[in-house]
Amino acid sequence: MTDTAASTDIRPFTVAIPQADLDDLLRRLRETRWPDPELTPDPSQGVQLEVVKALADYWANEHDWRKVEARLNAVPQFLTEIDGVDIHFIHVKSKHEGALPVIVTHGWPGSIIEQLKIIGPLTDPTAFGGSADDAFDVVIPSLPGHGFSAKPEELGWDPIRIAKAWIELMRRLGYDRYVAQGGDWGNAVTEQMALLEPEGLLGIHTNMAATVPPSIQQALDDGDPAPADLTPEEQGAWDQLAFFYAHGLGYAQEMAGRPQTLYGLVDSPVGLAAWMLDHDSRSYDLIARVFAGVPEGLSKDDILDNVTLYWVTNTAVSSARLYWESKLPFFAPKGVRIPTAVSVFPDEIYAAPRTWAAEAYPNLIHFNRLDRGGHFAAWEQPELFTQELRAAFRPLR
Repeated sequence: MTDTAASTDIRPFTVAIPQADLDDLLRRLRETRWPDPELTPDPSQGVQLEVVKALADYWANEHDWRKVEARLNAVPQFLTEIDGVDIHFIHVKSKHEGALPVIVTHGWPGSIIEQLKIIGPLTDPTAFGGSADDAFDVVIPSLPGHGFSAKPEELGWDPIRIAKAWIELMRRLGYDRYVAQGGDWGNAVTEQMALLEPEGLLGIHTNMAATVPPSIQQALDDGDPAPADLTPEEQGAWDQLAFFYAHGLGYAQEMAGRPQTLYGLVDSPVGLAAWMLDHDSRSYDLIARVFAGVPEGLSKDDILDNVTLYWVTNTAVSSARLYWESKLPFFAPKGVRIPTAVSVFPDEIYAAPRTWAAEAYPNLIHFNRLDRGGHFAAWEQPELFTQELRAAFRPLR
């Protein structure tokens, strides 16, 4: 076998975290040195001590990594080297003929764990109240530097390079027609795939659309008041964006500017968890309610499955580097021309208005505003998310 052939091999992968690593995690949790509590009755100073203590207690005493490890190993997982980096991915084929292949990309602080709940409904719709005509083959890769994908050892792994790798992955899997889906960094990568317009990519779906018009972005950057002619839907998006830029960008600014400085995240599991919880205010509010005993959308185990994945793979810093690598304006329209579907979940960082989406995506084939769900839509609301993908891509089959 030639070196070239070897480098394109697709190798089976099994998750097997050494018990010593889990024992070390437990030791660190029990030896946490806690800060003083915040001086406010709300999270305006950051992730609240009561929330993190409840999380740490559950993590140390009740969470079982081996359960999620078994769930991961219950689906086919693989590694393949693309552009010098081993890419980890889940690949589940439907039993139904004519299934449409879809590549689904996570973001930060998400992972492949976000998408585990949608694999069954997408690949086997008849078992979940759907039609065989809506079946998908599902490909879920881990971003480079995240999860079980390798950590790049050279600069340049931005969303554009990842998009090229995903196109090669789908080609390597033998798919000559497929669709792509993403939110957060997954949306950035998916849009870059669309801009490359590879042969076979029929369309894309996003649950965190990049639609903010240049004039709106400029006004937000300048601290100007909202334009007087905004519709109620646009005003709502403005208010969400203004809040995020004023109060929610701290983590992104640090990771974009100085990702290597985040040593504490790889030394303290509690520090890592708090950092990940502080992603966006509505997700934090939901997680705080969950650890206060009010389950909704996510469970305590859901949340800790994902945090533990970052811990056991030691990817806190390597995942942060994507913010440093990317030079793309996150919410700005990119000029996507291929068919695009947009699902708007109300507790996203901002709920994209239909007017902005129609301008950002001139080939808009589906737009829907959901009544619940947030940034981690597939994870929080898998049934609604599945319904959206079925409806969005039905015209492209």
